[in-house]
Amino acid sequence: MANETNDLAASLTNLLNTGGTLLQQSIELMTSGLKSTSQAIEPLGKSVIELAGSATNVLNQTLQSVSAAIAPKK
Repeated sequence: MANETNDLAASLTNLLNTGGTLLQQSIELMTSGLKSTSQAIEPLGKSVIELAGSATNVLNQTLQSVSAAIAPKK
């Protein structure tokens, strides 16, 4: 009877250890995925901001050129 109790305790211990390991590895995998995603998005975000700034500058220069062409000359 004592041997069956030890076997049950060992089985439960192994089951809990396995579950803990799976949970830990799942969390590490999710953390790694989030880190990789953020590292991939960061350069893309910088490029989008630079592109928006360049487009704004081009639009501003175009408007200044049009305004200069329309404005009456002195």
